[in-house]
Formats: sequence, structure tokens, C-alpha cells
Amino acid sequence: MSSTPAYDELTRVWARLHRFNHLAAIVGWDRNAMMPPKGNEARAAAEAELAALIHRTRTDPRLKDRLAAAEGEALDEIARANLREMRREWRDANALPESLVQAKTLAAARCEHAWRRLRAANDWRGFREPFREVVRLAREEARLLAAGTGLSRYDALLERFEPGMRAQELDRIFGAVRGWLPGLVARARLAQRSAAPIAPSGPFPVAAQRALNLAVMGLLGFDFEAGRLDESPHPFSGGVPEDVRLTTRYREDDFLQSLMGTIHETGHARFEQNLPREWLGQPIGAARSYGIHESQSLALEMQIARGRPFVRLVAPLIGAHLGGQPAFDPENLHRLLTRVQPGPIRVNADEATYPAHVILRYEIERPLIEGDIEIEEIPSLWDAKMAELLGLDTRGDYRDGCMQDVHWSEGAFGYFPGYTLGAMYAAQWFAALRRAVPDLDSLIEAGELGPLFDWLRANIWSQASRWETAELARRASGEALNPAHFRAHLESRYVERR
Repeated sequence: MSSTPAYDELTRVWARLHRFNHLAAIVGWDRNAMMPPKGNEARAAAEAELAALIHRTRTDPRLKDRLAAAEGEALDEIARANLREMRREWRDANALPESLVQAKTLAAARCEHAWRRLRAANDWRGFREPFREVVRLAREEARLLAAGTGLSRYDALLERFEPGMRAQELDRIFGAVRGWLPGLVARARLAQRSAAPIAPSGPFPVAAQRALNLAVMGLLGFDFEAGRLDESPHPFSGGVPEDVRLTTRYREDDFLQSLMGTIHETGHARFEQNLPREWLGQPIGAARSYGIHESQSLALEMQIARGRPFVRLVAPLIGAHLGGQPAFDPENLHRLLTRVQPGPIRVNADEATYPAHVILRYEIERPLIEGDIEIEEIPSLWDAKMAELLGLDTRGDYRDGCMQDVHWSEGAFGYFPGYTLGAMYAAQWFAALRRAVPDLDSLIEAGELGPLFDWLRANIWSQASRWETAELARRASGEALNPAHFRAHLESRYVERR
């Protein structure tokens, strides 16, 4: 007889949920990467039905008593942490009716499908109607979650992506970035004025780019027996730890877009593929937050791939796959990858201006969810903030303006802050990593990436959701989130060491 029968039954329920979520993840990947356009309506209905099944399992009335009983059982520290995460998931699920979960899934699938066509046509007016339903349902979801947690409506959505983070704290963090970032960008651009890089000369065939991407994924330790790389309108990472699905997108005149996107998604994949297998299927076995997950993609894309040591390592690979040319000289590639140039596209943004893109979206989505603005106001707010934060005129350009990202069309409000939080965590991890491995740069240049991944595995990957976010950061780096590391990293790379 087990001494923890209630907890054991809960683990069986969550293992079942993991298998359902496995199916949902692969179905979602297929919709974005492989599904023919005419399949969308049937696929949306199927996804909504699956979401209802998952919700029904999470809200089974018997779980309430089992959660209460498990609290009184003799659980070890790991089980206690798992129970904490179970209770959080259960609380959020029970705040929402099944009808809302189904409707939100259906509306998001329809809106995302419409977004692909309407974005290409620069058709904001046509996009507003499917988007209006997504926003209506997101506001209702926020209202119900807020009522169940005592949080503000936006904080209630933010909690799903960044447990423990609040808009008040984001205002403080992002407000500080708003204060120092423009000056840093101006100084970086001034320092780079006399060292313009040579532009690569294409075209670069998609097949050659894909081969290069696969080679770099292999260099970074991606397990091709537990995942794959495909193409989609917007790069993403999906699937489950046993089967990680990555996508990128290609332009024949710009191979760096697909390469850096692939490196970014590989960071997500390495995290997923190295989550503790003994916790697989349980809430404790998932990444603690989207910001922590993003810290892994940005650890590779920003901290590593834009540094001289890694550029020197991959320059021969680039030449071997795309042909030799002066632009592929390592020093020129480094100048290309660290060029500070404000642009309208978030996923193509340089490391220094990227936070402005995230702040812009946060400052629009928060009042949108709170009901302080309506969707008709988004383009004008977007244009004003682009001019203020990046000095760009985006009027009339919806395709590369407020329609450029897939997140809002899928109802992912509260997600965007994780990108810059992730950049801050990544800088903090590398400050700690360099203390632990003083010769890190020489190891990277020599292709010896083991010490880098060993540190990430020990301090981030293997911990999953064992600790709450601040405690995870303290154990990994000696302190809770400290944005000063991010500023110091940007100052060092873009202003002090040119």
C-alpha cells in the first residue's frame, strides 16, 4: 500500500494531461507548418474539442479532495514542489468554464489562419473582425482569472506566463530601460559609424540555408532523434521534450534571418530535450516560466552567437555551405551580427534595440486587456511608440507594424514581457557562468561547448519548475533577477569594447 495515495492519483492524472498536451502540441505545429489552408476550419474544431477534453480533466471535481488530501501526506521536497504547481494549474483551470476554453481555442485558430493571409495583404481592416473576437474572449478570461486570484486583469494573464511577476514590477524594470536605452543605442551607432560591414551577396538558396542551419544545430547539441526543423510563417518552437518541433523562415537575400532564428529556437529545444526525464509528465518537469525559457534561446542567439568566439567558430561552416565571399570573414560577420540599426521588425531586431520592441507591445497589450483602449486605437499607438522608442515612421505599414507578430492573433496576451525578461536572465546567467568558467570564450572558439551546456544543465535545465522563479535565479546566479547585468552586457559589447 502506498503511503501517499492521493498524491499518486494526482500524478496519474497529470501524466494523462501530458499525453493530451502532447497531441495538442503536435496538432498545433502541423497547423502552422504543414496543414493545407482548407483544413483550417476542421482543424480548429478538433483543437477546440481537444482543449475541452483537457479542461474537463483538469477540472474533475474529484481533484479538489485529492489535492487537499495530498497536502496532509508525507511528501518529500520534490513532491511538495510538484503539488504546488498542480494546485496553481488547478486553480486557473477552475476559474474558466469549458465553453470559454473551447471558444477561445476556436477563435485563436481562426484568427491565426486569417492573420497569415491578411498580414501579407497589409489588411488591418480585414484583420480587425477575427481579432476582435480573440480580444473579447481574452478579456473575459482575464476577468475570471482575476476574480479567482485577486490580481488585476492583466496580471492574471501575466501570471500564466511569468508566475510571480506583476505589471507594477514590469513598469519599474521597463521604465528604467526606457531611461538608459536610447543613449546606449545612440552611442553604439556613433561607435559603429566608421566600421560599416560588407553586406553578404546573395542569393542564398533555401536548400543551402537549411543545410547550414542543420549543421549549426548539430554543433549546438540538438538531438535530431528527438526533434526536427521545418518552415513556418513565424519561427517557433513546439512539441514536447520527447519530440521537439522547430521552425524557421527563409529569405534568399538574407541567410542570417533564418540562421539566427534557428539558433534561437535551438536554445528552446536544448532546454526541452534536457528537462529531467524522471519528472516528465508532471508540472514540476516543465520550464518555470516563459522568461526562463526565453533565457535559453537568447543565451544561444544573443550571448553566444553574436560573440566573436562563436562567429570565428561558425564562419568556416557558413563559407562551406553558402560559398566563399569577403562578407564571410569572421570580423565582418561579427560586425553584421552586432550592427545596431533600429528597424520595424522585432524578430530581425539587433540586440540593443530589441527591448524597445517588447516595451512597445507591453504598453499596448496591457491597456487593451484592461479595457482602457480598443483595437481600433492599436495602429495609431503603434506608430506613436515606434516613433518615440525607435525613431521610425510606420504609418500605413500594418504588415510590418502591428500585424507582424502571431502572438496577439493567438490570444497570447502577457507573453511579450518574457522576451526582455529572458534577455535579462540570460545576461545574469552568463555573468555567473563566466565566474565559474573564466576561459569560456577560448573554449567556445575551439568548439568545446561542453562546459557551457554543463552549466546550463546543472543550474537551469535540470531544475525545471522545482523552485519558484526568484529562488531558481538565486540558486543559479546568487541573486534574484537583476537587470543591471543586462545593461552591463550591452554596454560592454556595444559601447566599451569595439
